Amino acid sequence: MSVLVICAVEAERDAVLRNLGPVRDISVGAYPGLAADTPAGELHAFGVGVGPVAAAVGTATLLAAGYEMVVSAGIAGGFRGRVDVGDVVLANLATYADLGVRVDGGFLSLREMGISQDSSLAFGDQRLVDRMSAARVLVGEVLTLSAMTGTEADADELAVRYPRALAEAMEGFAVVAAARFHHDVRYVAEIRAISNIIGRRDLSTWNIPLAFSALANAMSTLLSEPLP
Repeated sequence: MSVLVICAVEAERDAVLRNLGPVRDISVGAYPGLAADTPAGELHAFGVGVGPVAAAVGTATLLAAGYEMVVSAGIAGGFRGRVDVGDVVLANLATYADLGVRVDGGFLSLREMGISQDSSLAFGDQRLVDRMSAARVLVGEVLTLSAMTGTEADADELAVRYPRALAEAMEGFAVVAAARFHHDVRYVAEIRAISNIIGRRDLSTWNIPLAFSALANAMSTLLSEPLP
């Protein structure tokens, strides 16, 4: 199986590959990346840039090379009381949480505006959930936002609006959306390791090394044996 891993930045990409043995440089189109041979198949990992636009363009471009599995992987902010720093979340719902309009009464999604375009995409495969159970992952909704949450008020508002959300990141919805248009793709996943709790932006409370270690362990679990 050929596996494409989309990360925002090279540090996330390197964490994905940390436990996977020897790596080699590759290049697909304008995107430099790293490759590794895993029990699940050959993996190609790229840092395509931060945010949904960069993620969508990068994923769509790279998928032209042909891959059977696509993974959006990286670190994320978690919702207070729902996850802890160092936890790993496997998404089963990706929601583009700031696609809509802000009004005096709050926020309206596209559907609430009367536009029949999905801003939430359900996906996932029970076989991946079963595989990842060894890594003690949490399964749930992960939000995609163009701007990270940096205030307590914004965190509280998101928590009310999305009572099932476990984490927020900036690329997952875009990767999933791009992958849905490629018939060769058999598996789609978003894996996020929690580096911080969302709210007031205080980098002293973040633990990125712990999150990178958790991400590395989760990816090695996912790819520990062939997928059916």
